[in-house]
Amino acid sequence: MKVKLIETIEEMRAFSKNAKSKNLSIGYVPTMGALHDGHVSLMKKAVEQNDIAVMTIFVNPIQFGPNEDYNKYPRTLEADLEKAEAAGISAVFFPSATELTANLYSYIDINELQNNLCGTKRPGHFRGVCTIVGKFFNIIQPDNAYFGKKDIQQLYIIKQMVKDLNFDVKIIPCDIVREDDGLAMSSRNRYLSESERKDALVLSQSLKKAVTLHQQGEKSSQVLINSIRQEIEKISSAKIDYVSIVNEQMQDVCTVENKNIIALAVYIGNTRLIDNHIIGETLCF
Repeated sequence: MKVKLIETIEEMRAFSKNAKSKNLSIGYVPTMGALHDGHVSLMKKAVEQNDIAVMTIFVNPIQFGPNEDYNKYPRTLEADLEKAEAAGISAVFFPSATELTANLYSYIDINELQNNLCGTKRPGHFRGVCTIVGKFFNIIQPDNAYFGKKDIQQLYIIKQMVKDLNFDVKIIPCDIVREDDGLAMSSRNRYLSESERKDALVLSQSLKKAVTLHQQGEKSSQVLINSIRQEIEKISSAKIDYVSIVNEQMQDVCTVENKNIIALAVYIGNTRLIDNHIIGETLCF
C-alpha cells in the first residue's frame, strides 16, 4: 500500500478520526527525517503492534538553539517516504513550520528532568520538543508512540509529560540501533568525514569499557566517568560536552546502581553525538 503524505493539521485530524471511527489502533513514530535503520526499527514496531502506523517528519525549529544546525539539518523527504512505505507506514504527516509553530504563545515545559545533561547544554531544547510532541499527540491521537533509547533524556521527559498531562497514549521505549562497529545510528552521522567516522567509535568503545568495569565490581560513578573521559581525550578531534551517570530523575549519582544511566555527549569535529547505556540492560555492542 502506498504511503499517504499529509501536510495539514486538518487532513491529519480527519485521517485519525476516520481510523478511530473504525476502532483501528494508531501507532505513532516521531522523526525529523533523514531516516536510518534506527528509525526503521521504530516504524516496524509501530506497524507490527497497531492497525495503522503514522510517522511525522518535522525538523522542529523551536528545539534548536541559535547556534545549532537547524538550517543544515539533512532533509531527505523522497528517500524518507520510500523507507516509510517499505516499512508499512500508512501515513506520513509532514507539516510546514508555519502550519505548526506560527504565532505560538503556549509551550510545554518540564521542570527538574531537564536540569542536567542535554537540558543544561541545550537551553530550551526540551521545551521545544515537548511542545511539538504534545501538539502531535493531540492532532494524531495515537494509542502507542515509539521513542528510541538513544535520546534517553527525551524518552524519560516524554514519559513524564504524558503522565503529568494525562495524554491517552502509551510510550514504547525502543533499543538503540547500532552500526556493526558499535556506533549508535544517528542522522547526524552523515556529517562526519571518513576520519571523524572512525574517531566517533570512541563513544561506544569508552562506554563499553566503563560498563565492563562496572560488571567487574566498580560502583564509583567518578571512576567510571574518568575511564570514559580518559579514552575520549586520546582522540584529537573529540571534545567532551558531558559524561555523566544519572538516575531516572536525571540526577547525578555517586554510587552506580541498577537502572542508572551512563550518558555522554561528545563533539567529533563540529558534530555533536550522544550515546548511553542503562545499567542492568544487556550490553549488545
